[in-house]
Amino acid sequence: MTDTEIAAKASFETIRYAQLWEDADCLLLGLAEGRKPLSGATLVSICSAGDNALAMLTLDPQRVVAVDLSAAQIECLKIRIAAWRTLDHGALLELMGSRPSERRAALLARVAATLPADSQAFWAPLKRDVEIYGLGGIGRFERYFRLFHRRVLPLVHGHAKVQAVFEPRSREQRQRFLDQRWNTWRWRVLLKCFFSRFTMGRLGRDPAFFDHVEGSVADHVARRVVHAIVDTDPSENPYLHWVLRGTHGEALPLALRPEHFDTIRDRLDRIDIRHGSLEAFVATGEKADGFNLSDIFEYMGPETFSTVYDRLLGAANPGARLVYWNMMVPRRMPQAFSGRLRTMEALEARGRAMDKAFFYSDFVVEEVL
Repeated sequence: MTDTEIAAKASFETIRYAQLWEDADCLLLGLAEGRKPLSGATLVSICSAGDNALAMLTLDPQRVVAVDLSAAQIECLKIRIAAWRTLDHGALLELMGSRPSERRAALLARVAATLPADSQAFWAPLKRDVEIYGLGGIGRFERYFRLFHRRVLPLVHGHAKVQAVFEPRSREQRQRFLDQRWNTWRWRVLLKCFFSRFTMGRLGRDPAFFDHVEGSVADHVARRVVHAIVDTDPSENPYLHWVLRGTHGEALPLALRPEHFDTIRDRLDRIDIRHGSLEAFVATGEKADGFNLSDIFEYMGPETFSTVYDRLLGAANPGARLVYWNMMVPRRMPQAFSGRLRTMEALEARGRAMDKAFFYSDFVVEEVL
């Protein structure tokens, strides 16, 4: 992440996100659609847990530079790389928590043994948590959702109704399900309480991430639930399944799908891990052809955003694309740079419509001229 405002306010000492909560299908659409192949390109990604940096390997770049201020998040990527190298696809899904397993402790031990001593020391105290929840379930954000689907959601909806969310339906049928079976007064109260700014800041995201947010977080989540249950097909949504059930279900995020397993494994040496800030990459003088910027801009005030944006453009080759999300803080290309980039409006519209990671209100794709 960037070393500006958020680095001074938020803690990065533990795993905040044990899996990615941005849809890689949208990311790859934004980075690659309608341009020449990216073979030979340099792509830069905010690391987080590493899933989308791995997904970017399917575009066949020369390298993917994964950067993050958090050493804990960097370790998440390192152990994923070791898991891809060590396990078959089925075992990988078990270790990640995407599928049930009774052997995660043995799988973790097998994978961790291939890591350097400092990485082994990082994962040793997390062994029990990984055994129970999988690598994708041990972050602060995932614990927040686990509390939700294990303790809070059952007060509102029973197991059968939660399972019914994932039955294939037409859009009209999904709207009827939401209106008649899901959106009860108890559900609305739950949204107001559990997804409030206070509760989410205390149990899920760092409170500093809400510094520039205006309006009700709970109201935002309520609107995005409509997108998740009605506008997109829940039966194909691994993120919604994890929120409500604690696993990915039949659907999987892009990096974990079987058709991409061998491709990613064959290209793991193209991952270039940098523990540090996005600005540190910019300072090297290197140039990139695409940036996965997650949602880092909404953590910044307008002046900081403009400054960081300017620096990024200095590290971008002509034709490079900046791809990022907004949840509740509107951040787009500052007007001062309008002559240097163009907004890819058609790609943005497609990305917003298909986005299965439903928390985000905006998906942004901007191309350097």
